[in-house]
Amino acid sequence: MLLVAFALLSLAAQVFAIRGTIPRDTLRTVAAATYHQVWWPAVDVQRYTADRSPVWDEDASAWVDPDTRHPLTTWTEALDAIDDDPDAEPVHVARFGAQVDARGVMPGTEDAERTIRYVTKYITKHTGDCHKATTDRQRKHLDRLWRQLRVTPCTDRCANWLLYGVQPKKANAKLKPGRCKGKVHQRDTLGIGGRRILVSRDWSGKTLADHKHDARAWVRALLGTTTDGTQPVDDQTNTAERVRHAWELARPDDPDVGPLTHRLMRSISERARWRSELLAAKDRAAQGPPDLSATQHSAQHHGEGSR
Repeated sequence: MLLVAFALLSLAAQVFAIRGTIPRDTLRTVAAATYHQVWWPAVDVQRYTADRSPVWDEDASAWVDPDTRHPLTTWTEALDAIDDDPDAEPVHVARFGAQVDARGVMPGTEDAERTIRYVTKYITKHTGDCHKATTDRQRKHLDRLWRQLRVTPCTDRCANWLLYGVQPKKANAKLKPGRCKGKVHQRDTLGIGGRRILVSRDWSGKTLADHKHDARAWVRALLGTTTDGTQPVDDQTNTAERVRHAWELARPDDPDVGPLTHRLMRSISERARWRSELLAAKDRAAQGPPDLSATQHSAQHHGEGSR
């Protein structure tokens, strides 16, 4: 069974799916006890602006004050100061809200199909289309939020740290204080750092590449083919063959590269063929092997022996 949970994290609704069966009370207890702390330097006082920002000193290989030319606090020094302060508090604390809606979903049911459509809708939807500002009050609120997040550091390497007198981790001369290009600071993706689907190795013990490999292995096993579409080969007797080809990216002016429209149609046709083969294999697997009784099998065996 697949357990789908809908929870409020900070100000955004979080949807996550868990394979297996977990009591609802246990899930709510874990959500209430789960939190994440971010121990960063303080960001309550902005010392510089984008117009009057620190400058890069080539000789010192560091960002310095534009007036005193004194180097800014390094990232390591800032973290050490937090460790030495007994009254230090985390800059950000994220935890789940009180509303946790957990639902069990059985595969192959209409509820499962409905849940898949719901999750797919929101992981493919543009963030800026979720909530449209329709009043002046909403537009002003969005503008204030954007202006604040535009100068708020998003990671330990964010260039916005320079506005607070701290050199970010692995600081370099290419940083632009107050002009970080991260998606967190963009108006259409405020507060969204990037990937919408996260696979936590802390929970699953696998990376995204591991899950992709497992999915390919499952498809190949279901189709009964290898990676090149041939019949299965015994790994114990298969010997490695020396590679006799070299692969390189084709250039747009390569005469062997067909028109873009032809390549797109070929890709679509190939995907459709893969899907048809996968569905046919799943149907065969669901039907199972033919059921032959012991009497019938014995009669066939004796019949073959008497010929």
